[in-house]
Amino acid sequence: MKIIVLDGYSVNPGDLSWKALQALGEVTVYERTAAHEVPARAEGAQMLLTNKVVIDRPLMEQLPQLKYIGVLATGYNVVDIEAAKSRGITVTNIPAYSTDSVVQMTFAHLLNIMTRVSHYATANRNGKWCESKDFCYWDTPLNELSGKTLGVVGLGHIGYKVACIARDFGMDVFACTSKNSADLPEGIQKTTLDGLFGISDVITLHCPLTDNTREMINKETLAKMKQGAILINTGRGPLVNEQDVADALKSGQLAAYGADVMSQEPPAKDNPLLALSNAFITPHIAWATYEARTRLMRIAADNVKAFIEGNPQNVVSR
Repeated sequence: MKIIVLDGYSVNPGDLSWKALQALGEVTVYERTAAHEVPARAEGAQMLLTNKVVIDRPLMEQLPQLKYIGVLATGYNVVDIEAAKSRGITVTNIPAYSTDSVVQMTFAHLLNIMTRVSHYATANRNGKWCESKDFCYWDTPLNELSGKTLGVVGLGHIGYKVACIARDFGMDVFACTSKNSADLPEGIQKTTLDGLFGISDVITLHCPLTDNTREMINKETLAKMKQGAILINTGRGPLVNEQDVADALKSGQLAAYGADVMSQEPPAKDNPLLALSNAFITPHIAWATYEARTRLMRIAADNVKAFIEGNPQNVVSR
C-alpha cells in the first residue's frame, strides 16, 4: 500500500514517530507540499494523508489509484467530499483528539486577559518590579472570573467542557446550543444567540464554521453585546469579521479579544488585530500540545489500519 503524507511537519516536526503508519505500507512523508507539487507527489498513491493541503476534484481525477484520504485534523473542508464520494474514495478525519488542549487554551486566553500574566512577566524581565516603591505593583485592571457571566456558543465536546470548568470558577453559564434545555447539566442555561450577547461578560466561540455561522460576530452583533465584553475565539477564524472586531476593540465596545485562529493563516501583516494591545493572538496552537498530537498520530494510523482491514472508522464521506 503506497501511503503519501503531504504535509507532515505541523503534526510531527520530529518529536513523534511515524512507525505505526510505516508498519502498514510504503510511506513517504513530505514536510510541506505546495499546491503545484501535489499532483507529482501524489502520483500512484492509494492513500493520501493531509492536514491543510487541499485535495479537490481535479486532483482526484489525476489519481485513479487513490482509494483513501485521511485528514490529519477534525475539520475536513480541505477535501471535496462530494467528489470523493462520487469516485468511491473514503475520507476520514481525527475527531475529538484535542478537546482538552483547546479547552486549556480557551482558559489560557481568558485568564491572561483577566490577570495579564504575560504583561507582568514581560515588564518584570525589564526590571519594573525591581524599581517599585512598594512590595507589589499593578498598572492594569485585575478581575475575577467568579460572578461573571459566560456565554458559550456551541456546546459540543469543547464547549461543554469549557462550560463545566467555568462553573467551577464560579461563573454563571449560558449556552446557545441545539441541545434541549432538559439535556443540559445543572448550572448551564440555554438561551438564544441574541440573549447570550445581551447578558454575557465573556463570550466564547465553539461552534462549527458553516454558511450560517460565518462572520456571526460582526458590527451588528457586536453592538448587541454588553459594553466592555470579552470575546474568545478558539473555534474558527472566519466566525468573526476581524475588521469589525478591531473597531469594537478600539471603541471600547469590546474590552479584549483572545483568539487562537484567524480568517487567513498565516495572517497578513496589515491585519488590524495584530497591532492592538487588547487583542491577544496565538498562532493556531491550541491543538498542538504534545499529548494531543500523540493522540492524533495514533488515531491516524488506526484509521489507515481499519480501512485496510475493510472496517473503516471515522468516515466523513458516507
